[in-house]
Amino acid sequence: MSLAATLRAEGGLLAAAVAPDAPDDGDGPYAAVLAAIREGYELHYGSGSVIRTEDRDLALLAGDRLYALGLALLAERGDLRAVAVLADLISECAAAHAEQDPGRADAAWRRATSALRGAD
Repeated sequence: MSLAATLRAEGGLLAAAVAPDAPDDGDGPYAAVLAAIREGYELHYGSGSVIRTEDRDLALLAGDRLYALGLALLAERGDLRAVAVLADLISECAAAHAEQDPGRADAAWRRATSALRGAD
């Protein structure tokens, strides 16, 4: 199930904020995980492509929810290495943005995505 479909099925505020033209999650066993984590990241530091809202508080809460969803999906799989990769990614992105270094965050995304694709 896609991230957009998952959020719509959960109902509530996030379901109402799902964009009608939300993108597909992509392919691979980690696609849903990466979609959730990436959307959470985008909502924290800009604007999302799955959740669209002008309410910054809702965007931050949605971002937290999506980080948790992505990590929970990994935990269900029992893939502790991938949980560590994404937990490190979230932490490194937060530090990069605090230091106003978005290029460092982009590099962290590339490394994490590559690490998870290599685990397919």
